[in-house]
Amino acid sequence: MIIERRFHGPDESGNGGYVAGLLAKRVPTDTVTVTLRLPPPLDAELTVTAEDERWHSVRLWDGERLIAEALAGAIVVPPVPGVPFEEAEKAAEKYRAAENNPFPGCFVCGPDREPGDGLRLEPGPVAEDTVATPWTPEDVPGRELVWAALDCPGAWSFDVAARPAVLGTMTAQVSDVPEAGERCVVMGATRSREGRKTHTATALYGADGRLLGRAEQIWIEIDPERFGS
Repeated sequence: MIIERRFHGPDESGNGGYVAGLLAKRVPTDTVTVTLRLPPPLDAELTVTAEDERWHSVRLWDGERLIAEALAGAIVVPPVPGVPFEEAEKAAEKYRAAENNPFPGCFVCGPDREPGDGLRLEPGPVAEDTVATPWTPEDVPGRELVWAALDCPGAWSFDVAARPAVLGTMTAQVSDVPEAGERCVVMGATRSREGRKTHTATALYGADGRLLGRAEQIWIEIDPERFGS
């Protein structure tokens, strides 16, 4: 597996949701839990190993360094409710007015990315500890891009600009992918906080309100200078 530099979060490591989605594709279950152990290196030949013959548990290695683990997971709580596309558009205006994005070049939410290069999601507040962003993919996305879209809105639900954090664990369930040009909404909400850890949830809804994917996450506060912001 090679994580191309285009798909970075912090400048020198892969976007957590995208990397998790790539690894999750190797696990033949509907719901997968991915734990990121180290910043995923870019443009490097990484090795994927199976921990059982059915590939229900896999690991990602950079030489002898364990980068991430993926295994069959489960989600038992209700998803974050959606909002209309127009409300998500208004929320995005508040995101654009914010300052101090800790990772401005992030593939998912980086404002410095050119249109068509990054997803350019703009999660803005719609309620306390809840954000929404519109997303209209130009092409039919792969499931790893759905995982990516389900990543950063979780962080913006607790204002990652004030509390820089990276994805530690993500359990996601992707039931379908959007159509090209479909007007989707991605939601993010904070579940709870525990020291340096923040528990969040995200959900992706299609134009007709159908739930395309959802995730539960754990974010870890970090020193952004360690991650090349």
